[in-house]
Amino acid sequence: MSRVVDDWWGRPIVASLPRLFLDHFWSTSTVVEDDRRPVAFLVGFLSPSEPGKAYIHFVGVDPEHRGAGLGRDLYERFFAMARERGATEVSAVTSPINTGSIAFHRTMGFDVSDPIDGYDQPGAALVHFHRDL
Repeated sequence: MSRVVDDWWGRPIVASLPRLFLDHFWSTSTVVEDDRRPVAFLVGFLSPSEPGKAYIHFVGVDPEHRGAGLGRDLYERFFAMARERGATEVSAVTSPINTGSIAFHRTMGFDVSDPIDGYDQPGAALVHFHRDL
């Protein structure tokens, strides 16, 4: 995945997907492959500190495969796994400029916040998504 995400986004983004997420959360993450190359993935986990909460950290779909329902399928699979393991809610964040992600999360039933300034660091706003399972 680290070899393709910068191309999929058209800008450097790989730093948002450190290896530790795949080393420690592979059992709650999913990769879809076509001819042994990734075409979609979801990196998510169940909170070890807040039982009942799940978090989707990073999702990507190859631009050539967008619109085929892969993102929706990845989310539905994550929701099912999280429910089976006791989660009752799921959240995620994105940049306010990622209007495609904001629209997608709305169609998936998430509540979408206004941009929250300083969410992760001073001067950087993020949009928060929340959905009950």
